[in-house]
Amino acid sequence: MPSRLQRQARQDTLLLNMGPSHPAMHGTIRIMLELDGERIVNSEVEVGYLHRGFEKTCEHRTYFNLLPYTDRLNYVSPLINNLGYVMTLEKMLGLEVPERAKYIRVIMSELSRISDHLTCLAAMAMECGAFTVFLYKMKAREFLWDVVEQTTGARMTTSYIRIGGVRADLHPDFDTGLRKAVSETRNVLKDVHGLLDKNKIFLNRTRDVAVMSREDAIAFGWTGPCLRSTGVYYDVRKAFPYLVYDRLDWEVPLGDRGDNYDRYMVRMLEMEQSLRIIEQAAIRIPRTPRAFCVDGIDPADAIRASRRRRPEENIRLSPNLEGSEKTLHPDILSRGSGFAVPPKEDTYTTIEGLISHFKFFMRGHGIRPPKGEAYCAVEGGNGELGFYIVSDGTDRPYRLHLRAPCFHVVSALEHLIRGRYVADVIPTFGSMNMIGGELDR
Repeated sequence: MPSRLQRQARQDTLLLNMGPSHPAMHGTIRIMLELDGERIVNSEVEVGYLHRGFEKTCEHRTYFNLLPYTDRLNYVSPLINNLGYVMTLEKMLGLEVPERAKYIRVIMSELSRISDHLTCLAAMAMECGAFTVFLYKMKAREFLWDVVEQTTGARMTTSYIRIGGVRADLHPDFDTGLRKAVSETRNVLKDVHGLLDKNKIFLNRTRDVAVMSREDAIAFGWTGPCLRSTGVYYDVRKAFPYLVYDRLDWEVPLGDRGDNYDRYMVRMLEMEQSLRIIEQAAIRIPRTPRAFCVDGIDPADAIRASRRRRPEENIRLSPNLEGSEKTLHPDILSRGSGFAVPPKEDTYTTIEGLISHFKFFMRGHGIRPPKGEAYCAVEGGNGELGFYIVSDGTDRPYRLHLRAPCFHVVSALEHLIRGRYVADVIPTFGSMNMIGGELDR
């Protein structure tokens, strides 16, 4: 069946497919262009090439087991996806998260936000021919991902932020790695500002190209950096403060024209603000002794003391469970039973602990929020990332819906490129930061 554009196309124009196999379309979106020469007369954007049934799949998974599916939404900033989901569930359960866990969540979320913006601008610059900028930004992202990997055990699909807190405490050398990542990222941002901000070629490709007005941005449902590039002051972290964002000193960068250049610059300035947030959070985070730190204690005395402990206190966990010891739970997980995986020390040493662990994962048991519904949003890499959950009192959501910011931004692509040239599609699409896992779900 012919598409809408094919039925409406004029006889003297050319229909051209851009994507999904086009490199700049990332394999997940197709744009049919109606061209008069190289000028775009009309267009039709087709999404859905990465659709994996996220929402329906979640309705057939328990509240705990569906957490890894959120990692695959915006896979460039998975920790923010984790946060949006668990905060919605905590709202339904009435859970209060420990202070240390709140600061850890903020630090990890901002590391993810910087990684997200670096990836977006690196791809946008590379597709405009600035390959050096791409390499610089990928270098900075590696330092950030080293910190994420050291803390969570994974680089992308982390499933680190858990219901009631976080999976494990920070690594003993976390501060050292974080300082290095922050310093290196600042140096890269300074270099990129020098390479692009006044670059004549980059300005010609982005300044006054694909301009979006404030009114149109709001009408399309834009949020995040794209909305703020039009001058609208809206950031979920400021409008509806969560965690400890209202205790930290930071600003919301704004643009004034709403063009491709402003979308680039807002993201650049947001990364600098995220670095400020990380530094403040790292200083103010409540300190807690690690369970395995024995500095200043004679090893022989420590061994003799351990022999007098109960079996569950004497067990040594495997390396992949470091930071999740039972003694650390009060600082990283909400109090109360039934919301988090029971401590491994109990599971491995007592029949009661084994039964608790078994029932947590057993069908019909585990986490069961009261009947009702809840919506909670966080500031994702692309804007307001919201989860709407309906509970029927069982261990699985009756309905789960994701408010994906990327979908609203991409919905305006046809509007932005109409009347422009084919070459303008590349920087415009790049400035939107389309992530297929979040767009299609």
